[in-house]
Amino acid sequence: MEQKDKDKIEGKFNNSKRTIYTPIVIALVLIIGIFIGNMLIPQKNTNYHSTFKLNKPSKVSSILRLIQENYVDKIPTDSIEELAIPMILKYLDPHSTYFPPKFNEEEHERLSGNFEGIGVQFNIQNDTILIINTISGGPSEKIGVLAGDRIVTINDSLFAGIGITNDDVVNNLKGPKGTTVKIGVKRKGIKGLIEFEIERDKIPIYSVDVSYMLTDDIGYIKISRFAGTTYQEFMEASGKLKKEGMKKLVLDLRDNGGGYLNAAVDIVDEFLPARKMIVYTEGAFRDKFEYKSTDNDFLIDIKLVILINSWSASASEIVSGAIQDNDRGLIIGRRSFGKGLVQEEFTFNDNSGVRITIARYYTPVGRCIQKSYENGTDSYYQDIYYRAVEGQLANADSIGFPDSLKYITEGGKVVYGGGGIMPDIFVPVDTTAYTEYYHQLTHKGLIYRYALSYADNNRKELQAFKDYKGMNNYLEKENVLKQFVKFAINEGVISTKQDYTLSRYVIHTSLKAYIARNIIDNDGYFPIIKDIDNDVKKAIEILNE
Repeated sequence: MEQKDKDKIEGKFNNSKRTIYTPIVIALVLIIGIFIGNMLIPQKNTNYHSTFKLNKPSKVSSILRLIQENYVDKIPTDSIEELAIPMILKYLDPHSTYFPPKFNEEEHERLSGNFEGIGVQFNIQNDTILIINTISGGPSEKIGVLAGDRIVTINDSLFAGIGITNDDVVNNLKGPKGTTVKIGVKRKGIKGLIEFEIERDKIPIYSVDVSYMLTDDIGYIKISRFAGTTYQEFMEASGKLKKEGMKKLVLDLRDNGGGYLNAAVDIVDEFLPARKMIVYTEGAFRDKFEYKSTDNDFLIDIKLVILINSWSASASEIVSGAIQDNDRGLIIGRRSFGKGLVQEEFTFNDNSGVRITIARYYTPVGRCIQKSYENGTDSYYQDIYYRAVEGQLANADSIGFPDSLKYITEGGKVVYGGGGIMPDIFVPVDTTAYTEYYHQLTHKGLIYRYALSYADNNRKELQAFKDYKGMNNYLEKENVLKQFVKFAINEGVISTKQDYTLSRYVIHTSLKAYIARNIIDNDGYFPIIKDIDNDVKKAIEILNE
């Protein structure tokens, strides 16, 4: 980076609110490359076999052979290839990616909508595996494992103590359907360990995080990814909400990095009349292919708002772009990520694979929303960090689009291509509560840690509540915020009166939401956290106009 760019960035950081907010943005940006980097693929995988025949050896294969036959030390060719392939793909675009065998399997599990294991959600607390929840209908629930149990042994080996990691736990609890694993758990009020022998089974991975009624007639559905089961989950959720009186819908696609193209298309289809353009794809070696709406119209009369942010990418942008270009609903939030490339998967016989960009996708009016990657992969992913620095998360006027990227929808609305979906209604990130006190609490993870501990110590009382309303009222009466402040002081975090006043409501609401999540999962978390969610508040306001 040139010195003038560094000076520009440092100058921007003089603003105190942004100084507090920026570390949060940086931390999130570091994760983006993992979750967004490969996320728009056809639902059908394409197997690659030795189709491409060369008349003469390529330079790359010749060099590999020279190393194998002449290098001073013996080095397996496979090891060199594993290092070389990602470097080659990196020069194409940020989303053409190589997957080693194990990671490839995990990606397929995540998008197929299930994996095989024992069906528990856990966290590591004080170097012990604490079971947060058992998955309904899963092997652990059926055999009597309970939330609050602590796993001490796995297959008779001690699994508690310093150094235990999430990967260690997952690698030992997951396994093929039909195989067994033995765990020993410590349960409050019972001496000794309780042993369970659990037969692993398929465990569903849900992509609809939650669905519930925000008001008497406004429903809310949050989709975290577009996987193989997403459309079915979405239809079940929307059907349930319609029975509860839904006439309007807030569809939350924030932080959704994408997934299967077909899942996105199928969901949009339910909102549009027949024969409307949803999206089309085209590439140098791929003919133009159009996806249009069918007679499916389950949600045709539902008034729609979609929430997006800087981490909404790929399939999320297809849904948002199709709804926006067809003047079917309003998009609320902040500019989306800007991924308009389509990958096709090619697998090898060792179960590794590559996803190679084969086409660009275009919204109904012809927008390509892919942002530039001319300056390399690092700059590409840091773009969101610079958006924060430039004030684009706080002020819509700071986002400039040239007239060459301007498009007009059928209804006369101006939309732009060239770098994500710009919302119809911009909602700035409110950093008022991000005081130094709040920053220290979140940096040390104290809100989450206390919520986990409180839920564990008061599980019996909290489990009496089957929905978030009763639990929220109970936590209000118990004054968990006052108890938390004492906990924070013991952890070395003390607030000024001003910081506490500014951050109090956000901290209190977050505490209640995290405690509820540890007892009744997302059905407890999202309905409580909405009270400090300005995007949701704006959506309700717009839908009620």
